[in-house]
Amino acid sequence: MTILAHPAPLTGPAVHCDLPGPRSAEYLARQDRREPNARGGPRRLPIAITEGSGSFVRDADGNVFIDFLAGAGVLSLGHNHPELVAAMTAQLSKVTHALDFATPVKDEFSEAQFAMLPEALRSRMKLHFCGPAGTNAVEAALKLCKTATGRGGVVSFQGRFHGSAHAALGLTGPAGRRPGPGTLPGTQYPPYSSCPRCPAGPDADTCAATCPDLLERSLHESGDGLPLPAAVLLELVQGDGGVVPARADFVHRVRELTRELGIPLIVDELRTGCGRTGTWFAFERYGIEPDVIVASKALSGIGSPVSLIIYDERLDNWAPRAHGTPLGNQLAFAAGARAIEVVNRDSVLDNVVERGHQFEELLSPLASHPWVTDVRGTGLMWGIELADPRTGAPASELALAVRNHALRRGLIVEVGGRGDSVVRLLPPLNVTADVVRTAAGILLAALDTATREAH
Repeated sequence: MTILAHPAPLTGPAVHCDLPGPRSAEYLARQDRREPNARGGPRRLPIAITEGSGSFVRDADGNVFIDFLAGAGVLSLGHNHPELVAAMTAQLSKVTHALDFATPVKDEFSEAQFAMLPEALRSRMKLHFCGPAGTNAVEAALKLCKTATGRGGVVSFQGRFHGSAHAALGLTGPAGRRPGPGTLPGTQYPPYSSCPRCPAGPDADTCAATCPDLLERSLHESGDGLPLPAAVLLELVQGDGGVVPARADFVHRVRELTRELGIPLIVDELRTGCGRTGTWFAFERYGIEPDVIVASKALSGIGSPVSLIIYDERLDNWAPRAHGTPLGNQLAFAAGARAIEVVNRDSVLDNVVERGHQFEELLSPLASHPWVTDVRGTGLMWGIELADPRTGAPASELALAVRNHALRRGLIVEVGGRGDSVVRLLPPLNVTADVVRTAAGILLAALDTATREAH
């Protein structure tokens, strides 16, 4: 086993020892003694990260990896983008936290967020900062809608994941819930638009009772004792659910139904927001106007925590101080405002679309792979679903093996979806064509090795 005296530059994958290496193993052992069983990443990806740059990270043993996890989508412009680092550094000497007081950098950040909305929405939306994490924003959105409507129930679709806090986790239906509390009382879990795994058949055109039909029937039967919900909560591309984009007709019907019945529609853009799908928000791709937008992860572009909801002013029935948390992360505001400048100046959204087409082409050979049931995605959010060709059961062990072989070759990916059988890719939005090509080659080789071992 070799420890490099002069580690490889952060420009390409380079793994020179077994994983974890000895230095990473020391960090991981101490972490195991000190931290709870709830931690996930180090159990699944056994490395101790010491530095990062762009699409690459280095571990404590000098190994370099392409990072296609990117902080679960938080690092939209990769690790340590120099302009974002400079913006945060400059802000450090001014003010770092200011509750919900007005500050110049918060004003700049807010203006930048409104400027990224479709023009038709800008004049009637309000913005509320909710705390550091996406789950805080989800719960704020629910509280907003319950206050505005005076109702208590929520519609949340099967296969979703809304966050790890108690209520947000309870909103995620049984088909997609992580271990934790039970379902949230008063919540309905209708089927999501995922035809390939639907027991009624894989073709919505021949379906006798489509997902929108079932939702419509449920909502219209509210007069028979089931009250209308306070909100419908929808993720347009399910992330933890296995990278499942909703069908356009499904999304349009949900929007029509909610508008007809006066139910606020919340779109959860925690994973898809800030450019991940090729537009700033995923709802733009579907041509709808939601009532509430939930955003977090990539808002700062560099991982400094911030979350918010953007909502129609007609829902603004809150009294002063009705919802307050630590709202004023000035460092995140500074980085986030600069991130939007970079996105616009460097045509980052165009790159997302181009690299998405590149992924589609590079992963196309998997269409004939016996263990691959689906390759799906949009922009820079992709998933490869694996299943046993004999039984159709989720190939969870194979997905884990693919992830492990990819890591040994210098590529960080994660798994999720049904039974953790979907290999998921979340590169930085400014990833280059060369890095995508290298990563796709590693992934295909990892799948080939894992499949041969499975046989």
